Amino acid sequence: MNRRSFLKISSAALAAGTVLKPFYIRAESKKYVFGFSQATIAESWRVQFNKDMKKEAEKHPEVELIITDGQNSVEKQVADVQNLIRQGVDVLIVSPKESAALTGAVIKASEAKIPTIILDRNVDTDKYTQFIGGDNLAIGRAAGEYAVKLLGGAGNAKGNIVEIWGGMASQPAHDRHNGFAEIVGKESGIKSILKPIDTEWKEKKGYDLMQTVLTANESINLVYGHNDPLAHEAYLAAKDAGRDKGVFFLGVDGLPDQGVSWVCKDELTATFLYATPGAEAIRQALKIMNGEKVEKTITLETLAIDKTNCKKILKENGIG
Repeated sequence: MNRRSFLKISSAALAAGTVLKPFYIRAESKKYVFGFSQATIAESWRVQFNKDMKKEAEKHPEVELIITDGQNSVEKQVADVQNLIRQGVDVLIVSPKESAALTGAVIKASEAKIPTIILDRNVDTDKYTQFIGGDNLAIGRAAGEYAVKLLGGAGNAKGNIVEIWGGMASQPAHDRHNGFAEIVGKESGIKSILKPIDTEWKEKKGYDLMQTVLTANESINLVYGHNDPLAHEAYLAAKDAGRDKGVFFLGVDGLPDQGVSWVCKDELTATFLYATPGAEAIRQALKIMNGEKVEKTITLETLAIDKTNCKKILKENGIG
């Protein structure tokens, strides 16, 4: 591949506020350079996401992987993507913080003839090569069905539920809400007692919100957090208030060292797997480089994880 070499930027340039990613000199043995723009590494799921991607890339000596951290800033991530385009990476991989904000940068990659793989949150254009991610609507529905079963079954379910939102600017949060609401909304006996509040995926806000809800409501039967850390913080708040008994806590992500472990410890009732797309992105990028045809969309499956299978999953991941 005739891609430009990667140079190293001085600390002086960084101090001057230049938004660029340090380059690397590509080793002669490397055939392909994959550039990945991650939205943030301040979330546990995204830390695991990066680990999965790096682990898969290490299996392929012909691959050089560059990962940038958007630092939870749309402006920083757009600059990262633009810089990867300028560097002329062989495949651009992007996991957007916000769909609309990253759309223009993805279009620029298309115009530069760089194959582009979008992960987790899609963008508002079809000018990309492939999208890989979980079906958050399906995850929300699965959580809703599980909640209805816990609260008495379809047609008989009753109880007060607390839904703790993730980031309201992110499509996954809306999909996880919409899927959940589609199911529990059919049950006249189920009442949602917390209006939608943006936690920005910050887990401490899950604790604070739950404290507020506990103060204002005598009866809480079930908590649905848009990810496991939010659900777990809600559990901790209820536990600290002496009100965790008899309350069901549902989360999303299913990371072995978090959600799955919390289920096994009886701190969450269940979690729903939201598999990271990092490893699959590397495999698909290699297919593109090898001239193979790839699907426009790959949907990663979910799984309900509760006391019936949590120990098995931990054992498979070398935990416990």
